Amino acid sequence: MTGDAAVPYGTPDAPRVAVRGEARLEFDPEIARIGVQVSARGKDRRAALEDLTRRNNAVLELVKSYGDAVEKLSTGAFSISPELTQHGRGEKVRAYHGGVYITATLTDFTALGELTTRLADLELTQVSGPWWSLRPDSPAHGEARREAVRDAVQRAREYAAALGSRLSALVELADIGAENAVPYGMPAAPGGMRTRGFGAAQTEMAPALDLEPQRQTVSAQVNARFTMTPPEF
Repeated sequence: MTGDAAVPYGTPDAPRVAVRGEARLEFDPEIARIGVQVSARGKDRRAALEDLTRRNNAVLELVKSYGDAVEKLSTGAFSISPELTQHGRGEKVRAYHGGVYITATLTDFTALGELTTRLADLELTQVSGPWWSLRPDSPAHGEARREAVRDAVQRAREYAAALGSRLSALVELADIGAENAVPYGMPAAPGGMRTRGFGAAQTEMAPALDLEPQRQTVSAQVNARFTMTPPEF
């Protein structure tokens, strides 16, 4: 191979074959994330902050009530800012806007549909997601890597067999990438749900959403080099 001087070439008695093994497998997701944006608006800063605190606490209490179905709950951002009037002199405040962004990670997808509906039923609360993914240490990644190695061996055997040879030794196995197509923690492909509550929470619970988990693609690639017996022409 041109430009591969660092790797010794084969010899007539021990020819070398170099191949790339690939795998692309699909798995059911292991976790799902949703984002919750809680908002408040008022003419008085203290009133806006109190409303925001109350709504934020309501969201946290609701999410925590699902117990072990929730793997992780975190607050990502908080803001409270004035809105100035567009006309008139001076810096006159028209209203105050507040917001809190919360992220929840769930492992129980049945509870996920109910929770998202109940969250969206809260006042001035926006829900986005879900974002499905595998854990970084998921066995799926190892399975894809093993399948890529098996693919490399099979390819090399087929090349050798075409020459009347057989593989004799492995010279090198190089990992050139094995990663989830949708990286962990990245909201690349949400399931299309985006809902928002504007009024007060309803007394009756809204029907739970039926969310279909999005299967995850895991890919792996390896370079492999083997020596083989002399060909029989």
